[in-house]
Amino acid sequence: MKSVFISYNQAFTERVEYMLDKLEIRGFTQWENVHGRGSNTGDPHMGTHTWPETNSAVLTVIDNEKVDTLLEKVQKLNTENEEIGIRAFVWNIERTV
Repeated sequence: MKSVFISYNQAFTERVEYMLDKLEIRGFTQWENVHGRGSNTGDPHMGTHTWPETNSAVLTVIDNEKVDTLLEKVQKLNTENEEIGIRAFVWNIERTV
């Protein structure tokens, strides 16, 4: 099993939820009003007067077989809307209860 953390501009929220539904990824945890900035490009998303945009984030634990498809969908979404911003990170899950 793998854990996939997806951080994205709040403008992508409905698209990310739709993507998870289409891939039959039911379980996830979502955070709103996440602040940060990209490591290479992009404006900060801090929810302030100067940097008013914010991010959201999703964490899901999925079977290994779904990871590549999910990452391909995230990459496609980012390529179509690079100025908005979305990133995904994958970790191994050793145990769950």
